[in-house]
Amino acid sequence: MSMSKIPVAVLGATGSVGQRFVQLLEGHPWFRLAEVVASERSAGKPYRTAADWRLETPIPNETGDLKVMDLGAELESTLIFSGLDSSVAGEAEDTYANRGCAVVSNSKNHRMDDDVPLLIPEINADHIDAIEQQRKRRGGKGYIVTNPNCSTVGLAMALAPFERQHGIDTLHVTTMQAISGAGYAGVASYAILDNVIPYISGEEEKIESEPQKILGRWDNGHFVPAEFRTSAQTNRVPTIDGHLMTISLGFRNGKDLRRTFTLDQLIADARSAIDNFEGEPQRLKLPSAPEHPLQYLKELDRPQPRLDRDRGHGMTVSIGRLRPCPLLDLRMVALVHNTIRGAAGAAILNAELLKAKGLL
Repeated sequence: MSMSKIPVAVLGATGSVGQRFVQLLEGHPWFRLAEVVASERSAGKPYRTAADWRLETPIPNETGDLKVMDLGAELESTLIFSGLDSSVAGEAEDTYANRGCAVVSNSKNHRMDDDVPLLIPEINADHIDAIEQQRKRRGGKGYIVTNPNCSTVGLAMALAPFERQHGIDTLHVTTMQAISGAGYAGVASYAILDNVIPYISGEEEKIESEPQKILGRWDNGHFVPAEFRTSAQTNRVPTIDGHLMTISLGFRNGKDLRRTFTLDQLIADARSAIDNFEGEPQRLKLPSAPEHPLQYLKELDRPQPRLDRDRGHGMTVSIGRLRPCPLLDLRMVALVHNTIRGAAGAAILNAELLKAKGLL
């Protein structure tokens, strides 16, 4: 049975996102992990020796015996998941795409390219139409598809029902981001214990630009971004997994809406939109798609990372505390599992969409 599955490779397989790819691909009904790729210092070693495994489940037996390949090696797989560090991802992903591979990337390097989809399949599955144009540019069959920044995924999903309903004009978001987002050795214990670090390099810029591309549209050969302004502030906090965000948003026609609807009606409509939110992954019943991509929690003190990050096997974004905002229109709290829905799980769901649409 496994021989009928699509062979796939993971670039950066020994890193934190790479390990999550390996974990989530175990037993996948469509994909078979055939090759693991990492840096020169790991090349030639069995994966179980090269990977400093840090996840709660053991290394899959069949993966542990795979020999780690060097970055740039010729691969059997034509579907490639990239968990590479941004310092090497850009060139490596281009190389494999130009060889004819479908590269599904978690790295930031190509997210804002003019013909590269920045995908969240529940929101913008139609953006895969850009692949045809990208293939022409590359002169072959290969292409790159990206998933967003780990916080942006949760933010964009939380915003999508509101953008669809009324349109968003102004957005303010403050993130409290888990230490796993920096990788295993990314934040020294002495720096983060009993502390909050109010700076994460490059994060605010990503959060202020990526949602507009995601919530925009692909039109006549180019991306047209959604027209809202964003102010983001990011913090690293001492939780292991789960990025928590406090969000305030203003509607595009906020004054007219407030004349037409009471705040209670706006909140009730928003709650309904969250509860009924779904997209292509749910309609297509993709293997990694959660039944409920968004879940509203009624408790006043939820969502919380430790209690709610694993909803929908880590693929559901939790929302709570939806209420009026005295400065804008509405405010809320959202939570995303940063290494599953915010990284490896998002990329695998993107690849499932590509297969379902006949693009693999």
